[in-house]
Amino acid sequence: MAYVDGFVVPVPKTNIAAYREFATKAGKIWKEHGALEFHECQADDVKPGELTSFPQSVDMKPGETVFFSWIVYESREHRDQVNAKVMNDPRVSESKDMPFDGKRMIFGGFKSVVDL
Repeated sequence: MAYVDGFVVPVPKTNIAAYREFATKAGKIWKEHGALEFHECQADDVKPGELTSFPQSVDMKPGETVFFSWIVYESREHRDQVNAKVMNDPRVSESKDMPFDGKRMIFGGFKSVVDL
């Protein structure tokens, strides 16, 4: 079964175009190094909850939106190999301008338990 890295990212609405450009470049790099799929999705129907929500998970500020993203790999081992290549790629390692607050990004790796 596949392995997935998932991300929730707060992005200032004024940086949406820059974030899409950043994500498009990143996706091409991840795929070039072996990722099977790369997805970026902008919040459309995510309301603050009473206890939890996507906006609350990243401490969303006024004027921001949330992106939910995921990258698919063959396995965790494959993910680790791909990410090692990506992190050593100068297009990533030398990148300094992030159009989002990386300190509030939530991310993690997930093993698939149901694939239909």
